[in-house]
Amino acid sequence: MDASLNKPESDYSRKLIWLMVFRVVFAALLLGSTTYFQLKESQSLIDRPLLFLYGLIVGILILSACYSLLFKSFKQKVPFAYIQLSIDTVIVTLIIFVTGSFSSVFHFLYLIVIICGSMLLFRSGIMVLAGLCSLQYGVLVIFEYYNIFNPFSTESRLYIANYALTYVLYKVVTTIGACFLVAFLSSILAEQERKSRKKLLAMEENVKRVEKMAAMGEMAAGLAHEIKNPLASLSGAIQLLSDDAIYDSDQSKLMQIVLRETNRLSKLLSEFLLFAKPQRGKLEAIQLDKALSEMVDLVERHCFSRERISFVTNFVEGIYVEMDSGHLSQIIWNLLLNAVEAIEGSGTVSIETYAPNNKYVCIKITDNGCGISEDTVRSIFDPFFTTKKKGTGLGLSIVHRILESYNGQLDVISEVEMGSAFTLKLNQALNPVKGKKARATASLRQQET
Repeated sequence: MDASLNKPESDYSRKLIWLMVFRVVFAALLLGSTTYFQLKESQSLIDRPLLFLYGLIVGILILSACYSLLFKSFKQKVPFAYIQLSIDTVIVTLIIFVTGSFSSVFHFLYLIVIICGSMLLFRSGIMVLAGLCSLQYGVLVIFEYYNIFNPFSTESRLYIANYALTYVLYKVVTTIGACFLVAFLSSILAEQERKSRKKLLAMEENVKRVEKMAAMGEMAAGLAHEIKNPLASLSGAIQLLSDDAIYDSDQSKLMQIVLRETNRLSKLLSEFLLFAKPQRGKLEAIQLDKALSEMVDLVERHCFSRERISFVTNFVEGIYVEMDSGHLSQIIWNLLLNAVEAIEGSGTVSIETYAPNNKYVCIKITDNGCGISEDTVRSIFDPFFTTKKKGTGLGLSIVHRILESYNGQLDVISEVEMGSAFTLKLNQALNPVKGKKARATASLRQQET
């Protein structure tokens, strides 16, 4: 599988590894700082709270070793992350308990666990994590207040007894509020980071695809021209021989085969030249909803889709694009043809337009056909790549090259047995009528001044 496709999974695995490393570093720092302060205060290193804390630190190290051993055997990394982070909340609760519970200064560790979780989980998972932290801390403090169980330190037990229940609840509520607030804010930042990363990966794939096609196009354009010229001469010569030769059924059949194959090669070379070096075409403002409606009607009447494919359209009216009408027709025809051919038997093809802003317009063509595997998606824009029994494999390559000349973009999302969605992104053009009025108004104002 391509490295780019493995990138999100490898990033997630790397974050999990960093979480495990951070846990070991934290345990080492906790052990070192605890020992240092106890030696500085000349207290015994074998007090009961310290022995419990040492055992907890050793437990963290053992857990980290177990995580590292189980890391490769866990194919699903997300459940593995849930397990680790849930256990981390319990560890933090135990640290707070052994260091004074209500009087402990380690409440902030809940926030660190939540922030770490935001790098690995989605918003719902982070909120569950915040809920776990809040529940454990609330139960811990309330149980301590009512003497159900107490921390090891006598001073800590006396500390909470000095405060009224309202203050204790206030501190619990503020800590819980902090947990959920940090969870909410960190989830927003994490989602923005994921979206940005996804866009960057899509842009990277698009740039690689464009560079590869440009290199192949430059190399192949000259070769295609050189082949096309002698092929035309060969076809002409065969036609002359066919006209002058004495009729013979076998010879006539052979000549027809030669003519048919030379015509097929000529058509293939014409398509390849269009891919290798597409013509810019005549720019004109095209009303997108009308142009798409005409193309859908044309495809709907065609023999390969008649009576078995239902078309669903949802067009935003009054949106214009500036490009050659023939190029637009060729792009939409190829995409609709692919959508129809992906459906075995009856099915549905949906075409919709939407404008994410005033600069761009998107055309989305969705089918409920056989879908495309991840391995195949990587290659569908490569010239001569096809999974069909018939076809040259140049359709999507030509679409991509034409779009490239208009600074457009084509993205695909597909799932096997579920269908595919191709999304075109084109530059919006000014409504020609409004444009004329705007230019006329500006000209009048200039004359007046």
